[in-house]
Amino acid sequence: MAETFLSDGWFSQTEKIQNEVNPPVPPAIKDLKINMQVTGGPSGEVAFRMEAGRLVKGHAADAPTKLVIPFDTARAMLIDQNQQAVMSAFMSGQIRVEGDMAKLMQMQMAGPPSPEAQKVSQLIKEMTTA
Repeated sequence: MAETFLSDGWFSQTEKIQNEVNPPVPPAIKDLKINMQVTGGPSGEVAFRMEAGRLVKGHAADAPTKLVIPFDTARAMLIDQNQQAVMSAFMSGQIRVEGDMAKLMQMQMAGPPSPEAQKVSQLIKEMTTA
């Protein structure tokens, strides 16, 4: 079933995919929580987080870091896997980091995605519209 990016249905389907595939969580990010606030989307602002390698709707009260990201950049990062666009947005100030920036470096230490994590990304991309 196709779902609009960052809609309630999209988060429900994303959770289902993550649970069904159940990719291993790299030790470097097993305790990592990063809140994200997406701005400028069709539904207004959307709050979610990366927690132990998974996308979860809503913010975690104890997350040490928050990213504020434009909708198009969030889509480039999460759906298109376009790291060049994300880096360009970061360098130009379109992505704002609040809190502990070192946690972003911790994400990099997770290493390349496992085959299962790649499958999750592909399934999420296939079910995402707009």
